[in-house]
Amino acid sequence: MICALGSAVCFGTASVFQAVAARAAEPGTGSGVDPALLLRALRQWRYTAGLALDGLGFVLQIVALRALPIYAVGAALAASLAVTAVVAARVLNVRLSSTEWAAVAVVCGGLAMLGLASGAEGGRTGSTALRWALLAVALAVLVAGTVAGRLPDKPRALVLGLGAGCGFGVVEVSVRLIDSPDLANPALYALLVAGGAAFLLLTSAFQRGSVTTATAGMVLGETIGPALVGVVWLGDRTRDGLGWLAIAGFAVAVAGALTLARFGEPPAAVGAELSEAELRGTA
Repeated sequence: MICALGSAVCFGTASVFQAVAARAAEPGTGSGVDPALLLRALRQWRYTAGLALDGLGFVLQIVALRALPIYAVGAALAASLAVTAVVAARVLNVRLSSTEWAAVAVVCGGLAMLGLASGAEGGRTGSTALRWALLAVALAVLVAGTVAGRLPDKPRALVLGLGAGCGFGVVEVSVRLIDSPDLANPALYALLVAGGAAFLLLTSAFQRGSVTTATAGMVLGETIGPALVGVVWLGDRTRDGLGWLAIAGFAVAVAGALTLARFGEPPAAVGAELSEAELRGTA
């Protein structure tokens, strides 16, 4: 759980840096999946710093997924929005309302409940069909991103967010299905495709205006689906007699994270007073 929470700190802090960098990048074609946008964002030192934090967070996430049920790790990752809110309040001078501070406390309380109720990770290795299904979902995420570029603003934000969340969810499940580098394992390719697609969609969401809906969709996509897969197909369980506490903690943590969804917004949209020179700083 310490590794899962450390991962949330890394991802949440990275989101602030990446939102600033993506906002400063020149707009592209408007497509939901825009590799050139990612390359333009990489010219910003803040985006590079965010990627470094993402890399550290991913390592911590792998460690957590090898010891905890997916539902516990997923809820901890959703808590990265609480980290983003706190970091934005300090770094970007964004003022949190009393409701939002309460939501941060709710997320922490939900995670504490999960920590008390979580058992060990499930012992099932997952079927071959599940591995191929993960790869199919990863490819569908790419298709969804392409379709999203042709949709109006609100549906596009929702599709981008859900697509990114599903991509990150595929990564969570794939980690559990990879014991060693095996080129014959579809889960390995699912991890690579889904992770790359999720980053592209999320970067596009950060860059293209209001993404509160996208952030909420991402939280739902990376928590609920993977949690169900872990329980139904991989054998994740709670401690004896504490299933109700795990369900309550999961629901409370995700609900608190959704309350903080506006902190997926580009900084200008949440009231940060940054000058154009600050947004475009690269040194």
